[in-house]
Amino acid sequence: MGNRRRLVAIVVFAALLSAWGCSSAAALELEPVGTFQQPIFVTSDPGNPDRLLVVERAGTVVEVGTDGTKLLADLTSLVSCCEGERGLLSIVPAPDFDSTGRFYVDYAGTPAAGGQEGDIHVDSFRPDPQNGSSLIREPILSIEHSLHDNHHGGQLQLGPDGDLYVSVGDGGGAGDPLESGQNTETLLGKILRIEPRPGQEPPYAIPVDNPFVGKAGRDEIWAYGLRNPWRFSFDRAGDGMVVGDVGQDEHEEVDYAPSPAPGVVGGSGANYGWSCREGLFAYPDPPAGCGSPSAFVDPAFDYPHDDPGDGTAHGCAVLGGYVVRDAGLGDLYGRYVYSDYCTGDIRSLALPGIGGGPAKDDRSEGLSVDFPTSFGEDSCSRLYIASSDGRVYRLVGAQPSPNCLRPIAAAQESTAKPARARLLLHAKGRRGRRLKLVARVSPCAGYAGARVQLNRGGKRLAVKRFDRHCVARFFTRIDGTATFRALLRGASPVRSGRLVVGSPRPGGRGQRSQVRTIALAKPTP
Repeated sequence: MGNRRRLVAIVVFAALLSAWGCSSAAALELEPVGTFQQPIFVTSDPGNPDRLLVVERAGTVVEVGTDGTKLLADLTSLVSCCEGERGLLSIVPAPDFDSTGRFYVDYAGTPAAGGQEGDIHVDSFRPDPQNGSSLIREPILSIEHSLHDNHHGGQLQLGPDGDLYVSVGDGGGAGDPLESGQNTETLLGKILRIEPRPGQEPPYAIPVDNPFVGKAGRDEIWAYGLRNPWRFSFDRAGDGMVVGDVGQDEHEEVDYAPSPAPGVVGGSGANYGWSCREGLFAYPDPPAGCGSPSAFVDPAFDYPHDDPGDGTAHGCAVLGGYVVRDAGLGDLYGRYVYSDYCTGDIRSLALPGIGGGPAKDDRSEGLSVDFPTSFGEDSCSRLYIASSDGRVYRLVGAQPSPNCLRPIAAAQESTAKPARARLLLHAKGRRGRRLKLVARVSPCAGYAGARVQLNRGGKRLAVKRFDRHCVARFFTRIDGTATFRALLRGASPVRSGRLVVGSPRPGGRGQRSQVRTIALAKPTP
């Protein structure tokens, strides 16, 4: 029986290799995209993967498209660069980037940005409707970081739940001198999760299911015990979060939080151990009160700084990458690609499943880049890597990337939509004045990834994308009574019934919340 299963596995694997042309080890190449000024991150328009956005450390964002290269944004007056690790760190375009031009930015700021030199800022920018050549800045979040010029973290990602995730380093220095990693009263050394509300007051909301809401600790925190989570990402197919956390003197680590359910991010409240430990090993100068190692989430992968001499992973600073969802990359599909700043070796490994445990089958892909700064991913899952020498490359395989044979927007337009979709909006939970709303469209076919708009009192409040189960979640604050409606725009608009929510007024007593949902949700003429 064992031999028969082994034979079947070999036949299936051979068929897959035949379909892909050949294995990634033989066919994987680095295709030049262009040369830039200190490229630090790469992403794309969510609706057009051929509209590539390259982030340059000094404070500029360059757009690379079919018509050539142009400057998208110049933020150099706000960005502190380039002492230590300071600079423009990353961006993420909003889901409605095509229509609004809005994008979020993470950077170390000058005093012109507010605060002190080197403070971390997360801002929203959008084109000025009165002057298309200028940008409107809408500050979202600031974190004091002026003492040291390293360990900013700096990754922004929109999660599968539509919320904004922010990685923040421990404040810098060596050995966590601020003891930030284990301190949940500071935002340093953390992954944060917020709902941005640019142009409003407050400028962001706290999702009601964040792990420290109603407990000791900052409400913005999603996970902690991190040293310098320079790059993290979400698996497009499985929603899991993967974090490359840069180590101190001995070890580098990759942390993995698999998703517990579609559209739900894993790792809520996870403590990854810094500075009680570095990777899987006890740190020699830990803060007081570290407690039992069982309180920490083990990294999925850990590798040393010293070269073992046998071709296995080693280096000085892990460069977190992405789970490959570009089928054009052959047998790399489903594997996590990463590198190290010192070696430049592009490697991959197989992450564990829901049950956890260590990653497996770490291997070199036979390619390297001199002093890589960041991986990137466009909206059809093609992967990129930027180098300190200014060059940006795309990872390509023997076959074209099937997701990118036509623009995403065109593919969505050509997808047949249900003639009579129903759009439902429900209140799914409250904590004080914080309300969670869930929109769902049925039948789902053709709507996964579509944008759904939430209106409040007849005015747009927020826009999010449906997950692959056609569910979108919104969080908002209510005082008194509020009326909500969800809306799907397009050639055949669809709207939900009105949802009326009553909230106790400040100082009021004896009032009970009332939620009323009208289920009428047919396409409007």
